[in-house]
Amino acid sequence: MIRFMCIVACAHIVYAPFTKVEESFNLQASHDILYHRNNLTEYDHNEFPGVVPRTFLGPLVLSSLSYPVVLILQIIDVSKFWSQYIVRLSLAVSVIYSWNELRKALQNVFNYNYSIWFTLITLSQYHFMFYLSRPLPNILALPFVLLAVSKWLNSEQKYFIFYSAAAIILFRAELTLLLGLFVLYDLLQRKIGILSLIKIGLPVAAILIALTVSIDSLFWGRLVWPEAEVFWYNTVLNKSSDWGTSPFFWYFYSALPRGLGFSILLVPIGLLLEPKVRVLTICALCFIFLYSFLPHKELRFIIYAYPLLNASSAAACHKIWLWRGKSTLSFILVIGAVLHIIMNICFTVFLLLIASVNYPGGTAISRLHKLIPHDQIVNVHIDNLSAQTGVSRFTQINSNWIYNKTEHLIAGSPEMMDFTHLLVEAKSKYSTNLKPYSNTHDILDVIDGFSHITFNYNLLPPVKIKTKPSIYILKRKDGVCNKRVKKNAGQYITEDINFNSDESVSLEMKDAERDENISENLDVILKEDLVLNEENNVKAQKHINKASSGVKQNIKNIIQQMNEEENLIPAQEQDPKEQIFIETFVEEKEMDNFQNTHNKDDDIFNKNFTSSDQKENYSSYEKSEQVNDFADVNIQNSDSFEDVTKREKNTTVPNMEINRENTSFFNSTNLNLNDI
Repeated sequence: MIRFMCIVACAHIVYAPFTKVEESFNLQASHDILYHRNNLTEYDHNEFPGVVPRTFLGPLVLSSLSYPVVLILQIIDVSKFWSQYIVRLSLAVSVIYSWNELRKALQNVFNYNYSIWFTLITLSQYHFMFYLSRPLPNILALPFVLLAVSKWLNSEQKYFIFYSAAAIILFRAELTLLLGLFVLYDLLQRKIGILSLIKIGLPVAAILIALTVSIDSLFWGRLVWPEAEVFWYNTVLNKSSDWGTSPFFWYFYSALPRGLGFSILLVPIGLLLEPKVRVLTICALCFIFLYSFLPHKELRFIIYAYPLLNASSAAACHKIWLWRGKSTLSFILVIGAVLHIIMNICFTVFLLLIASVNYPGGTAISRLHKLIPHDQIVNVHIDNLSAQTGVSRFTQINSNWIYNKTEHLIAGSPEMMDFTHLLVEAKSKYSTNLKPYSNTHDILDVIDGFSHITFNYNLLPPVKIKTKPSIYILKRKDGVCNKRVKKNAGQYITEDINFNSDESVSLEMKDAERDENISENLDVILKEDLVLNEENNVKAQKHINKASSGVKQNIKNIIQQMNEEENLIPAQEQDPKEQIFIETFVEEKEMDNFQNTHNKDDDIFNKNFTSSDQKENYSSYEKSEQVNDFADVNIQNSDSFEDVTKREKNTTVPNMEINRENTSFFNSTNLNLNDI
């Protein structure tokens, strides 16, 4: 049985090897114990302590179990990331061992055939097998819970109290609700007395509290009982609600159906047919009910209840199997019991495929190591999304590189420009997160993450997993030195000096929000240029007379302000023809979904420009634009921003603030900023 559990657990680890932010502390602590040992100043928790302190006892056990194999990997110079596999496997083996103790205890209560059903149900379910290798506080407590319940089934009260106390005091205080129900049942059934409970429980509690306080105070550098602080913060102060709340019955209508799969249909049947599992099932359901009073809910919070509820499902399958062949109804029930296992497996495979694309941060850091030679000097910044979705110290495999996870850095700030490579969260290459790097960085790769699922009943399977861009890998351009000097709060003057050329370009970003609006509008314009059609031109003519006077006034005010601020062309000396051209151009071009191409330029502008001065102005304007040949569109088909930079070297980009509610001009016109 253990062999099959280990195989399935390994499959989950291989398909989803990375971890998320909830697992960060225990994983990073395990890494630091393995690689930094007694050099506590290098530990991750000194820089990223988290909201509340966590105990180091779990990571100490995991690293101790992993150390022999990790040492061998270090000797043969294998990538450090393999150590993460070993740590997760160590945790998986610990959980599987304790689960097997529960299985054997249930087998003693029932028989071997029952234990087969219990194993098959557990193997077929996704969440229990998926989580048993993940270094979450709940999973570190899970072996103690399973051992406690197995000892309770075997009527070994002393061991039951010890394992229960360890789970509660060291890892998860809320387990008092679950394990306390078993204690209450034993007290009511007179299986244990209050004096005996106190006699055993108090010394055990004192030893465990002394253990966690002494060890964790050493690591944290202050007197601390971690789980007591966690309980006070999350439960008493109810601060966990800051991370979201769910309806009271969320565990029952959402978490349990997903966690148990189709086996949930058999839980009430087993509860009715087999009295021996009623205490386990009722205690599990009561625990979930009581825990529902805490507003912040997550599926992993009730992971301990799944094996107890599976005991009821297995009892139902076992009873149905014993009735096989007795009637047509019994035959149908047997088929249903077998089919529910198959359905669980299909559901598990589907969810595992989703999980494999749900860790873009880990995929991004792995991809970066493949793209860049190991001997190259790299200083990479890891953004928040990357750190939350897979990047850990185990993934930082190159000792020559510098990995930085500093938070709250401003995009495009001097600090960000010091990094040679960036992992940046962005939904597309036109996202505002990437705009500050348009002239200074190249896109090396784009990492997709899970987006949603779609159903198409004409396909087999009818469900399709959709992904979307999540993280962009950026590389600072060679030969470019970026200097940014603060001008005002949130404002920078950017100078990009190319040492391979005598030319230099200075683009002033006077207001970050204003610049983002302009860039976003430009990106939409360039993107829409590829979908030009005659129908949009016809539609455009219907909106020519709907131009907003507020927009025109905005444009004129901004241009005048630009000229005065930049001292490029004094307002009083500006060419009247150019003024007429700009005003008329804005008026005639304000439309919805208007598309402009070289083939349509003459027809459109011959209709819209009536005066000879305007036509003459447009003619000279068109010649200058033919040099550029509307090359800005190439941004869509290239992972580099270089084309835009070259064309803007001799052009000052206006700093315009456009009210989106007043105009659709930038959302509907194929026009770059040089046209205004």
